[in-house]
Amino acid sequence: MDRDHHVCVMGEDVGHHGGQFKVTKGLAEKYRDLRVLDTHIAEKSFTGMGIGAAMTGLRPIIEGMSMGFLLLAFNQISNNCGMLHYTSGVQFKIPVVICRPSGSVGRVAHSHRLESYFQPIPRIQMVACSTPYNAKGLMKVAIRSDNPVILFKHVLLYDLKERIPDEEYICSLEEGEIVRPGEHVTILTYSWKRHHVMQAAKTLVNKGYDLEVIHIRSLKPFDLYTIGNSVKRRIEC
Repeated sequence: MDRDHHVCVMGEDVGHHGGQFKVTKGLAEKYRDLRVLDTHIAEKSFTGMGIGAAMTGLRPIIEGMSMGFLLLAFNQISNNCGMLHYTSGVQFKIPVVICRPSGSVGRVAHSHRLESYFQPIPRIQMVACSTPYNAKGLMKVAIRSDNPVILFKHVLLYDLKERIPDEEYICSLEEGEIVRPGEHVTILTYSWKRHHVMQAAKTLVNKGYDLEVIHIRSLKPFDLYTIGNSVKRRIEC
């Protein structure tokens, strides 16, 4: 937001409350209410407002409380966010980032995983973070993209802590991440499950298997190149 004054944040309690998981804490005091906008609990309305703002040249980040409520704005995301670039004869770009906590966790009712719902929508890109490092890198490049991006953040990732570099870096919106290179087996994972896989990998490595673990952080477009090359090496062996 320091780098680009077109970037703004909107959503439920993102302002002085600091967001449901405190991801916008301190932003309202620094950037004021016009750039950190608290909205009513009306997903359809403020998602449409964010898409309209993107059409005028802003770069909105639409932060929501739960993945399940994203269905309330499905028409705006599908028919407006995804299609307006084409239906307008490419007159409009929709540089908007939609961020949602997702995934199942105990005693929480809205524990949806809706990635497949948005897969067929044209132009929309989807990414899933798995660490603080790639959460920052994916968020920064998503904000700078001229395409609409949905960023999925599993609720169990919010407690993770990791030292990340101060210098500038971004992660690709279109490439998977080779977490562990290996020769014997390819294992694909994404989001929170990455950490379960890495725990299981230790057991298999102790048994003599050399595993390659790929985190599919780019859900759309799906990085078939990285995955295909990994699998191809196993076949050739």
